[in-house]
Amino acid sequence: MLIREMFEKEIDRDIQGVIIVGQSEAENVAQELDEYVVTRELQKHFADFFSSYKKGIVGNTPKMGVWISGFFGSGKSHFLKILSYLLANKQVGTKRAIDFFAEDKKIVDQMVLADMKLAADTSTDVVLFNIDSKSDSNSKQNKDAIVNVFLKVFNEMQGFCGAMPFLADLEKRLTEEGKYEEFKQKFDEVYGEEWEASRQDFDFIQDDVVDVLTAMEFMSEAAARNWCEKASEPYQISIEDFAKRVKAYIRRKGNNHHVVFLVDEIGQYIGEDSKLMLNLQTVTEELGKECMGKAWVIVTSQQDIDSVTRVKGNDFSKIQGRFDTRLSLSSANVDEVIKKRILAKKEMPAQTLRLLYGQKSTIIKNLITFNDGVEKKLYADENDFALVYPFVPYQFNVLASVLTSIRTHGASGKHLSEGERSMLAMFKESAMDYKDCEEGTIIPFHAFYDALENFLDHSHRGVIIRAYDNDVINPEHKENVFAVNVLKVLFMIKYVDKVVVANIDNITSLMADHIDSDRITLKERVEDSLKVLIRQNLVQKNGDIYVFLTDEEQEINREIESQSVEMAEIINKVSEMIFEDIFTDKKYKYPAFNGRYSFNFNQIVDDRPYKSTQSYDIGVRVLTPASDYGTDETTLRMVSGQGREVLVVLPDDRAFMDEIQRYLKIEKFLRLNTSSALSKYESIKEAKRLEMRERNSNAKLFLTESLKDAVIYVNGDKAQIGAKEVSTRISEALGRLVKTVYHKLDYIDAAMSEDDIRKLLKTTNQITLNLEGGTEPNIHAADDVLQYIAGNSRMHVKTSMKSVKDRFMKAPYGFVEDDVQWLIAKLFKRGDLSFSVNGASVTLMNKDAEEIINYITKKAFVEKLMMEERVRVADKDKKVVRDVLKELFHATSPNDDEDAVMKYFISFSSKLITELRVMKKDYERAKYPGAKIIDEGIKVLSAIVQIQAPLEFFQTVAKKQDVLLDFAEDFEPVKAFFAGEQKTIFDKALLYLSKYDDSKTYIVDADLESVVEAVRSIIRKDKPFSDIPKLPELLKKFNEAYSRVLDEQLAPVLDSVLESQKRVFEVLADKEYKESKNNQYYQLFLEIEDGAKGCTNVSTLRGYADRAEALKIRLLNEMDRMDTEIAMKKAEEIRKALEAKAAEIGNVDQEQIEVEVKKEIKVKKSKNVPIKTMTKTASWRIETKEDVDRYVEDLRMKLMDELDADTIVNIEF
Repeated sequence: MLIREMFEKEIDRDIQGVIIVGQSEAENVAQELDEYVVTRELQKHFADFFSSYKKGIVGNTPKMGVWISGFFGSGKSHFLKILSYLLANKQVGTKRAIDFFAEDKKIVDQMVLADMKLAADTSTDVVLFNIDSKSDSNSKQNKDAIVNVFLKVFNEMQGFCGAMPFLADLEKRLTEEGKYEEFKQKFDEVYGEEWEASRQDFDFIQDDVVDVLTAMEFMSEAAARNWCEKASEPYQISIEDFAKRVKAYIRRKGNNHHVVFLVDEIGQYIGEDSKLMLNLQTVTEELGKECMGKAWVIVTSQQDIDSVTRVKGNDFSKIQGRFDTRLSLSSANVDEVIKKRILAKKEMPAQTLRLLYGQKSTIIKNLITFNDGVEKKLYADENDFALVYPFVPYQFNVLASVLTSIRTHGASGKHLSEGERSMLAMFKESAMDYKDCEEGTIIPFHAFYDALENFLDHSHRGVIIRAYDNDVINPEHKENVFAVNVLKVLFMIKYVDKVVVANIDNITSLMADHIDSDRITLKERVEDSLKVLIRQNLVQKNGDIYVFLTDEEQEINREIESQSVEMAEIINKVSEMIFEDIFTDKKYKYPAFNGRYSFNFNQIVDDRPYKSTQSYDIGVRVLTPASDYGTDETTLRMVSGQGREVLVVLPDDRAFMDEIQRYLKIEKFLRLNTSSALSKYESIKEAKRLEMRERNSNAKLFLTESLKDAVIYVNGDKAQIGAKEVSTRISEALGRLVKTVYHKLDYIDAAMSEDDIRKLLKTTNQITLNLEGGTEPNIHAADDVLQYIAGNSRMHVKTSMKSVKDRFMKAPYGFVEDDVQWLIAKLFKRGDLSFSVNGASVTLMNKDAEEIINYITKKAFVEKLMMEERVRVADKDKKVVRDVLKELFHATSPNDDEDAVMKYFISFSSKLITELRVMKKDYERAKYPGAKIIDEGIKVLSAIVQIQAPLEFFQTVAKKQDVLLDFAEDFEPVKAFFAGEQKTIFDKALLYLSKYDDSKTYIVDADLESVVEAVRSIIRKDKPFSDIPKLPELLKKFNEAYSRVLDEQLAPVLDSVLESQKRVFEVLADKEYKESKNNQYYQLFLEIEDGAKGCTNVSTLRGYADRAEALKIRLLNEMDRMDTEIAMKKAEEIRKALEAKAAEIGNVDQEQIEVEVKKEIKVKKSKNVPIKTMTKTASWRIETKEDVDRYVEDLRMKLMDELDADTIVNIEF
């Protein structure tokens, strides 16, 4: 059975394949209406549309916009055209448009049909147009482009001139005045041709127009000339004025008249232009506001309105409100139409096909299969097969996507002004090409190309044409060439990679042309064809994807292929891909102690390190097929053993290198070709950037597979690793390498941290943290560290912390910083190491634990902390220190650790020095015994406590053993002296001697002097401690003798005091102020008397006689002064009385008054002079008469000197 015999309707009947808005020949319209398939989806769309449209018929509504969206070829233009027939209720033959729907029962819901009939019966002007074809070529730059197009088609609908709005305005005015027909008739008479045919040439017929208007008396000649001149100027109309014109037209027409603007491809026309979108919004808004549902705007677009307005980025919420009715045509709608209009089968062929599918279903399923992860429809069952045959269900969706993509990327643009290439026509024409084939034939996907070819631009169509003429591809110059058909398939799916991926399996499925085709053979043919097409630079392979190349892409590909890429660049990229994307571990984590140990490793591909700064102990070397190492197993074993490396030998598959090479060539091409000369290829360059990313992804995929299959060598042997995951395989190999290279890592059997260092150094005793079994932790590691430092010390070289870390953090140890720091702290604490920082010794004596921890752990000290093996202290020196501790401090060290003993000794020494210095202050107050012992102790102990190095300390103490022991012996009585009663007795003795020395001038007593001498002899001794017990008895005797002397000296002193007192009271006896002074003077002398009686010091006692004498003179002088004051007061009284008396007489003689006053009051001064002041000596020595004369004469002269006028001199003895 032939394919053409299967269809219910003749497959070669004429079906309009291009729906052209504006084309409406009667026969086409009849066929369109008759064969129009109202699918389930369209049932709903008709219901929604006419339900909304009805609102404007029965009432008013501002929501008068309809937005119809659907992919390219989905039939939205056809749907728009059918709406125009229905709204205009178009007469086709004897039937109207609505009759086709009513009689054929295309509409199921009678309510919907009723709404449609209501619309058809409503007076309506339908304006159907493709906006792109109606728009002037450069009008899109005008912000009012859309309203201008609307005005143009509105004028044309009324029969007016659309191209020239000025003329349309004239025609409108003539019509309104009923003179338009007269104008046309007269113009025909004057010009000789009809007005409608001639008005396009207005510039050439202006004179005729002026003559006709003048002859009709419609205008004066001047007015007509003036109007013609204005008609050549740019025409402007506001959107508001346009809407008012439509409103006025509708009102003029009356009878609920409607005007419907049906605009095809508004979305394509607006594009990304927000000004045009704003213009459409305003036009729709004004028409809705002015006409209230009597004027409608129905548009089509590939995108729904939400997508369009969202892309524009401005606020287009108003337009969304106007376009309240939104209809979207899906691919399912197209499928259903095609199946009903074209693929509907007669019953017998349909049964045959069902039986055929039952027999061949498994073969068909195996023949047509896709492996790109994108769901594509295949035959569901025998009924589906019979319905879709000779096509395959996937072709509906894929072709729809192809049409949309070709419109964007490969169409010439001509169809945009003439309509769309519908899928209906594509399937119909493809079926016609295979109508004479036998049953079992499947129409391959490339068959659709021929139906598309005339709509393609040259850059795509030309590639196919030249392929036919290519002697390599088509040596026999046939019309049907398999390789060219593959090329056609690749072209059609070039831009739909999200729908179908162009891999070998998918291409094979797309090329299937018979259900009995052998897929393996077909795939081989496809592969051979692809190789030919690639060699001819018509197709490019990206990984496992094949890409059709346009002329421009071929040119760029040739440029890309000419780029030079060195092997070193490829290896660098391989390195980056392996170590940054695939095996991203930068360190290997050793499993012990929860991954505490991680090892950096060198990253190498072939002979090229991935990064230049690599000097680690181990490495991973990947060998590519380009490596010079070859594949000899013996050589590879040797390389892996000698180089401390994991050797990863990739299989001999260069696919990933080819992908990387292509990637680098594209990258270099894009980097070097940035000039404007390539601006026309910008979209291709963008595709190349995408290809770069795909090449990179492919390379990574291929490289990952190679790494999974790689042979790995480690430690000189081929590693048997079961894992397939790349990171796991290499990590396992690294683990084996680490165990070999870092074979002393297991010396660490306990993980320590800074906290452990702190506990270690702050523990005062020698408690050791032991592992289970009683062994000391990390003992082997500590021994190796000590051995290394000791070796340096033997060469008189100190070792820095940095040197220790550099050695033990590398192979064969691989310790971490915490390990090394704890080991150093342990050795230091154990006394095996000595520290110094900046040349100064560091011990637990001169630094606290935190400071030492900082030295060990902080990076700032990593080169400053120096260490050396500590020389052990001799046992004899240790014994000396312990002996001195015992003798001097009466203490014993709690443990035998050198540092602890030293710290213990220095602690006691420091306390004793402080004690000695406190004692020394007592010597500043008195000459106590033992001053030299104190000074010697301070001196020797101060020298010792300043020592920081333990070895020097022990040697110094040993050297000064005798001095320290002597001091210990000498200091004991001194310490006892100050601690007990001896100091009190000694202080009392010193006090008594001081009292004696102060009074010895006045003391003549042999017993007292003997006692004093005995006390003084004890006090003056350097070590009087044994004689101090004698002092209490001697001090008792001293006190008795001194008291006796004191009593003897008291009597004359008291006599002298009484004599002075007697003299004062003798003078006071005849004074008028006697009563007032008597008690006062008595108390003064009584104080002196009591003081003398209570005095315990002879020298002080003798002073009381002098004090009494001085008091006598002071009181006598005081009485003289008081006598003078009394006399002066009396003289003043007499003077005043005499002056008063003289004043009465009237004769005041002041001089006479003063004479009289002096007669009455004779005032004489008194001068009290002690006799000692006259003699200037305590005694006279007289041996001869001359001595008497001399002393007497001398006294006479001094007495004469004391005489003065009106002065009485009292000599006091």
